[in-house]
Amino acid sequence: MGFDVQALRQAVAEHGRVVRVVIAAIRGSSPRETGTAMLVWQEGQSGTIGGGTLEYEAAEAAREQIVPRKLSTHALGPDLGQCCGGAVTLLSEVYEAADVDALDSEIIARPAAPATMPMSVKRILAKARSQGLAPEPQLADGWMIEPVHRPCSPVWIWGAGHVGRALVNVLAPLPDLEITWVDTGADRFPPEIPASVTAAPASDPALLVSHAPENAAHLVLTYSHALDLALCHALLSHHFAFAGLIGSKTKWARFRSRLAALGHAPGHIARITCPIGDPQLGKHPQMIAVGVAAQLLRHGEREEQREGARA
Repeated sequence: MGFDVQALRQAVAEHGRVVRVVIAAIRGSSPRETGTAMLVWQEGQSGTIGGGTLEYEAAEAAREQIVPRKLSTHALGPDLGQCCGGAVTLLSEVYEAADVDALDSEIIARPAAPATMPMSVKRILAKARSQGLAPEPQLADGWMIEPVHRPCSPVWIWGAGHVGRALVNVLAPLPDLEITWVDTGADRFPPEIPASVTAAPASDPALLVSHAPENAAHLVLTYSHALDLALCHALLSHHFAFAGLIGSKTKWARFRSRLAALGHAPGHIARITCPIGDPQLGKHPQMIAVGVAAQLLRHGEREEQREGARA
């Protein structure tokens, strides 16, 4: 979780005045975590802080907000009739173009009300700089501290057909994913592509594999079995965190044989997952996408747990 400056910049460019509402602190049970934010403008909003009534009332208040910055605390049970039983403190901030341009730091620290930066905040920022680690979003002595959000999980989707499009629609809203979408030509992509997704048309997609980060997850689902095979061959010659291939058990048996003939050892070939998704969900592109997305996220969670155990 972090301050998504890019999303705020885009919202301000499209809508002018935007109010960012962020959960600054929680006590007890809460529908979302500290640092969760939504953007509100006169005719709409994006993102969610959860909580139904909490979000509705916060959005309505944001549209009427006059002061540049406002801190408010809401008891979810007594005040809003919700079942969580906790309390949520919200920071609502008005942003226009000049305000967004001023967000030029990797850690956004600002007071809820005009005040000199206290020593506690200076210590948090100094520790973050010296250790190179982003602090957790937090409200400290009246100052809201948030690291700028940087997607940390690269995902490369190979193929812009029906399943590729469905996958992008499912994965693009997830904030931690940095998605690169590859196919053989610009005409293979839909007219509208999410702003968070990088489209990369390439006449020979396999040549792009060497440019992918070594910790990337790859989903291979092109229109061509020959291209799928070329991509699997290239991936096995490159480092990756996860590689999944769409197809049947029969297709995978043939691919294993062909990849072995290309010089790859059986244990190395087994690093590619095929089939992908959950066959019980069916073969509709959206159903495949939901199953594949769940598989990918579970893999990422297991990797985080392993990293935590090694730390």
